[in-house]
Amino acid sequence: MTSRKTFQTIAWNGIWKQNTSFAQILGLCPLLAVSTNMVNGVMLSLATLIVMALSNIAVASLRHLIPHEIRIPVFILIVAALVTVVDLLFNALYHELYVILGIFIPLITTNCIVLARVEAFAGKNPPVESLFDGVFMGVGMLWSLALLGALRELISGGTLLSGIDMVIPGARAIQVLPEEYPGFLLAALPPGAFILLGVLIAGKNWLDIRAAARQKSRPAAPLAAAAENA
Repeated sequence: MTSRKTFQTIAWNGIWKQNTSFAQILGLCPLLAVSTNMVNGVMLSLATLIVMALSNIAVASLRHLIPHEIRIPVFILIVAALVTVVDLLFNALYHELYVILGIFIPLITTNCIVLARVEAFAGKNPPVESLFDGVFMGVGMLWSLALLGALRELISGGTLLSGIDMVIPGARAIQVLPEEYPGFLLAALPPGAFILLGVLIAGKNWLDIRAAARQKSRPAAPLAAAAENA
């Protein structure tokens, strides 16, 4: 039986340590192209999360039946079938948003994040752990794209949740900065996305270094106190 610590490790890896956007730096095409605002980033991440979770559990359940030599084509076939379902659902439920996201929903089929988790984790682990891995890798992608999209939207236009009415009818974007704010166009363009992504990656690395330094200093504190008492 899988321990609680194993699930905690899987969750921490997906959300932070092996974050697909800020640590592994995978899936840069959707990361930079779709994150022009928060809503687009979150919805594409949700689509990817659903595909990743279901493909992980499907591959993990069938891994002993799939010949090793043809595993990659079979993995792609499973992912493509699930992407087709998600693609049709988005077209039916959120057609306006579906038009904006365009080709990026079908391209989840070849997204290196999905295929990497299927090959590296689901193909070698039981279904429950694989489902958990797919969900939390998706959660890691979701908060990353949400943060990047929010920053780009805020800097470029002074708003948050622009386009939320395509998901929740009647909802409105939040005007965070004054309406006379002229906007900063660079944030909405690919160069601005690269710059902001670099800043976020640097911030994550800085936090990791600080956390590692604090952890190293903890064992030394009791020893120093004992030496002073002696």
